[in-house]
Amino acid sequence: MEWLKNSSVHLTDYDHRHHLKADCEQCFGLCCVALSFSASEGFPMDKAAGQPCKHLQSDCRCAIHPTLHKRGLKGCISFDCFGAGQKVSQMTYRGTDWKTIPDQADTMFNVFLVMLQLHELLWHLTDALHQPATHSIRQELQELLDVTEQYTMRSPAELLGIDTMEHKDRVNVLLVRTSELVRAGARNKQKPQPKPKQRSSSTKQKRIGRGADLVAADLSKMDLQGAHLRGALLIAANLQDVDLSGADLIGADLRDANVSGADLSQSLFLTQFQISSARGDEATRLPAWLQRPEHWHRNQI
Repeated sequence: MEWLKNSSVHLTDYDHRHHLKADCEQCFGLCCVALSFSASEGFPMDKAAGQPCKHLQSDCRCAIHPTLHKRGLKGCISFDCFGAGQKVSQMTYRGTDWKTIPDQADTMFNVFLVMLQLHELLWHLTDALHQPATHSIRQELQELLDVTEQYTMRSPAELLGIDTMEHKDRVNVLLVRTSELVRAGARNKQKPQPKPKQRSSSTKQKRIGRGADLVAADLSKMDLQGAHLRGALLIAANLQDVDLSGADLIGADLRDANVSGADLSQSLFLTQFQISSARGDEATRLPAWLQRPEHWHRNQI
């Protein structure tokens, strides 16, 4: 892979987000080992961190991957590492499998968890950097992206020494500012409606905003352009045909949300994980850098 030959990655490369997308063929199944999960709708069993999933084969491939949909393994289907898995496998550890260095396996798993956080920050910083509305803070965004990228190039010991909380706080200041600028611009571009959209009965008492509880809410008649939906609970919400241009969706829980026909092409901080956990169709508009999930064609997840 060409990106592994260089210690620095330029902004033009990030514009297409090639290096921030999971490439399981270049990973040692780190998400199937390092992460912990509890038996729930999306996972069939409890699994402790550092314990390989029982379906992980010796070649680090999933034995049941073709049947994940039938088994209802939503957590596995929607998970995305933002490219952290192949970065740790092929760059940090230079292609050395965790099974061949059992004494360092736990360290590798912890490094993956740090890398996962850094790559998610890279994803959001990249999104922010390419928003026309952020021209006034572009230099600050670029500097933080460069610092974050430099962190990902460090040795295992150095990666584990990074104060990720402090760095996240620094990044978040600019992501919040990005949200304010983008949302303001989206609201200013809204076209006047002959008949303003009214809230449906199920959302009359619902608060639309950061961290809002909108579980199973019918939002199909809402005007959500430029909406502040950071961290909102949109589980099983009806967003059919809704225009979410300029809406801040960072951390929003879209599990089983109906986004059929919705316009997410200009939504802010949208991730593959969110898209893969939602229910959409061919009419759903997505940003060019996100893939339409295969299970949408089957109308199931």
